Amino acid sequence: MAPTTAVDRLQPGDHACLTFSDPDERLDILAAFVAAGRERGDRVICFTSAVNVDDLRTDLLLRGLDAGPEVSVLPSDRLWGDNVAPAAATMVELLTRELRQALSDGYRGLRITADMCWAARPQANAEQLLVFESEVARLFEDGRFTAICEYDRESFDPVTLGYASRVHPRTVAATVYHEDPLLRICRQHVPPGVRVAGELDHTRANALSDALAEAVRLDQDVHLNLNQLRFIDAGAAAVILRTAANLPDQRRMVVVCAEAVETALIAAGAADIPALRMLVRHGER
Repeated sequence: MAPTTAVDRLQPGDHACLTFSDPDERLDILAAFVAAGRERGDRVICFTSAVNVDDLRTDLLLRGLDAGPEVSVLPSDRLWGDNVAPAAATMVELLTRELRQALSDGYRGLRITADMCWAARPQANAEQLLVFESEVARLFEDGRFTAICEYDRESFDPVTLGYASRVHPRTVAATVYHEDPLLRICRQHVPPGVRVAGELDHTRANALSDALAEAVRLDQDVHLNLNQLRFIDAGAAAVILRTAANLPDQRRMVVVCAEAVETALIAAGAADIPALRMLVRHGER
């Protein structure tokens, strides 16, 4: 199995596989990959299938990544041009042309994200996925082409996911602070901070405290994404409020959450913490 690498440690010329089940985690990794490409001076293309083009552009914009001339979001079927169904040779040829054009336009290289859900469609020939992943490898040889291939675990069988892991030199994943059947706490890259999903109570408060402590150390402002949090108790809420209250002057914590979580944080005393700002789904507080 390919070694797991944090997205912010990928190097030019890397060919990485992302297998995901959490759409938020996928989007965060994709956004960090795009941001790194822009900073480096690469041309960036995001080929999307499971998420439509407009929604992905909006999601990137919400993370501060406006799709300027150096960033394109395209439907996956653009990869196979005028063909009715995906063809590996056509896809590799198109990417070769895009790389040449990017270099001709003065970019340092080309980086792409490819939503591989096209391979799970009825009209797709499964063999084309195997050929594509094999043939595209030659584009990475001079370090000017970088890519993440995205595999949704709900769309592919275990055999295909295992193959994807084997043919990619690297796999990319979020840094995980805690994971069990009820709770997942991991690093968020864009905006930088911590993402929590599931159910959070006082018995797991230490894991949350450790994750927030690293965010305080690494980030100017702490972004805490609780969008996928279904439950929080008073003990866990107190950890969040204590971290926000102890931030140095001019720093703040931004919490993104659903209304039920906002209600729990307010009951715990969130209104008394000047450094705490809450952005609530379907509204802002």
